[in-house]
Parts: sequence; structure tokens; C-alpha cells
Amino acid sequence: MSSCAFSTCPLQDILRDHELMCSKQSCFPKHSVNFKTNRMSSDPYNSMTWRQTGRLKCRALDVESKSSFLKGDMFQLEDVIEAQQFDREILSAIFEVAREMETIEKKSTGNQLLKGYLMATLFYEPSTRTRLSFESAMKRLGGEVLTTENAREFSSAAKGETLEDTIRTVEGYSDIIVMRHFESGAAKRAAMTANIPVINAGDGPGQHPTQALLDVYTIEREIGKLDGIKVGLVGDLANGRTVRSLAYLLAKYNDVKIYFVSPDVVKMKDDIKEYLTSKGVEWEESGDLKEVASKCDVVYQTRIQKERFGERIDLYEEARGKYIVDSDILSAMQKHAVVMHPLPRLDEIRVEVDGDPRAAYFRQAKNGLFIRMALLKLLLLGW
Repeated sequence: MSSCAFSTCPLQDILRDHELMCSKQSCFPKHSVNFKTNRMSSDPYNSMTWRQTGRLKCRALDVESKSSFLKGDMFQLEDVIEAQQFDREILSAIFEVAREMETIEKKSTGNQLLKGYLMATLFYEPSTRTRLSFESAMKRLGGEVLTTENAREFSSAAKGETLEDTIRTVEGYSDIIVMRHFESGAAKRAAMTANIPVINAGDGPGQHPTQALLDVYTIEREIGKLDGIKVGLVGDLANGRTVRSLAYLLAKYNDVKIYFVSPDVVKMKDDIKEYLTSKGVEWEESGDLKEVASKCDVVYQTRIQKERFGERIDLYEEARGKYIVDSDILSAMQKHAVVMHPLPRLDEIRVEVDGDPRAAYFRQAKNGLFIRMALLKLLLLGW
């Protein structure tokens, strides 16, 4: 929503840049933030509760947190574009709001918190979970949705309209825009153009910040902590925007170690490795998924993305199927560990894994609803 640059700078610098550089009218007045230490306490063994709904085994940890932000305060960000925008305190506060959204969703009585607000979803790439979870989030809070699926083909973009012109038009019909685009950096362009909040729902091989938020939220809920964890990122690490955004967020926490397990053709790019090193995060590349799985709290599997290979189908076939999570991998994992996946999956996680309580990917997808409900509420109404 602003013309400020999105970068790895601290939140105070982001806010200062907004104050100095933004000439547009914000839905909230500019403000300063008083930073305090956030305290979290959890015991992954004593506070763990198990429940089973239908055939889906569910595990959730009770995590206590206390935000220093007051009800009614304005949200610190005008747009959600990349993972580097968030610091630990804001993450913890967002997760607290997400837990409130869980309560709202369970009541199912028709909350009217966002009544009168309209959300426009612009998706230039296919999506099921992300688009539907955003639309569900808006409707569960009483808002309305204007939607276009496959905007690349069925919108004025097919006629040659620029992204900037599309954004200027759509913002006249709505209060917030959620956009997925095939080009990395498109979300920043949209945010710089719009006078209303913009949420990046994935921009090509760039980032997917709301997925990273729900991933970290899921890890905290499942494992009970975010400091001192070991995470194995598996699969298409070169093209996977989810793993890139997740790596940025994991770097906010202490004593985290990340393992990269991928075919040679889709290894994690150097910019992420360099960023992690600059933040003091230990990382290691490995070709042995079973060994990594035995060490990790989280095995984060991703599919090999055929759509990113263009005409090089030979490279896709070379990469596909090399690392698969099955019962053999499960047998090596610790009892408290979980398997996550941003979905959709193909054959990189066997169906036999679904019945294991450590299979967290459908709970992970459900958590996306709560995180997106929280973000819509915060961007439109504040804390």
C-alpha cells in the first residue's frame, strides 16, 4: 500500500521509511511502536492434548503468550508482502489473534466483525487452499468477497492491461486486495500502487508470506516452541516460495537449525543461505532424508513444481520422486516430530502417512484460515 521498500531492515526502520516516504493516505494514521519483551511458556509434554474428529487425528499444544499491543491500536503494517516485514513480537501477537479467531470459527454463529468490508481476490495462478481460505476467512468475519480466478486468462490482463491499472481499478471496488501472481515482485508493485492494503498470496518463485505465517503458527501449536528447533526443508527448494518465506521467519528465532534436502537441480538458492548465515542460523545440506528426519522436529516436504521447469521436462522427471516421506521415514522420526506440507501434494508423501498423528499437513491447512482471519481483521481494523 505504500511506496516504501520492503527489505530485511528492522520494523522500526520500516515504519520510519513509511513516515518519510509515503505520500498516500493510509487507512490508519502513522504511529510509533513501543517494543517490549514477549514471554511465552509451554511444556510440549504436559500441555499436549490429543483429540480425534472423524478420521483425522489432531494434536494441539496449549501455548500461552501475552502481547504488548493494546486492543484498538492500529496494526504496524499496511500491507503483507514478504516475511522480512515481521519481527518476533508482531508474530507472537498475530498468533494470539489467530487463537481468538479459532474461537470465533468454532462458535459458527456468524461473526460480523468485518461487516460492510469487501475483499477482492486477484489470482493470476491456480489456487485452491489459499484462495478459498482467504474467502472463507472474510465471510466468517461478516465481510464480502469479489473474486476472479485465473485472472491471467479471464481478466483484462489478457487484453494487455498493466498490473498497475488493474490494481487502481480494483481498489475502487474493495477495501483490501489479496493477490497471487506468476511474477516475483508483482506484489510489491501492487502495494506501491494501491491506496488500500495488499496481501501477497504468492508471487511466482518469490514469496508466500501468509503461508509462512501459518507454517510457523502450526509449528508452535504442534511442537510447543519455536526456539531451539530443527527443521528439514525437503523437495523443490529452488522454486518453492513457501520454503523461502519460512526460512526468513525461522531466522527470527534462537538456536534454530535448518536442513536442506533436495535434488541437485532444485537446491536452495544462495540468497537464502547467505541470509541465514548473516542471522547466525545454522544450516546444512544433506542427501539423506531418513537421517535428517531422525534429527528434526519438523519435516517440511514440498512437491517438485513441474510448472517451473518450462520445456525441461527431463529435469523435472530427474527431480521428481527422489525424496518421499513414507512409513520408512516415519519410523525414523521422533515421537513428538511432525510432517508438514503446504499442499497440494502428488506422491512425495504417501497416503499411508495420513493416519499417523504426526501427519500435520491437514491441520496446517486449517490453521491457514485462522491466520488469514487474523490478518484481515488486523489490516482493516487494527488490534
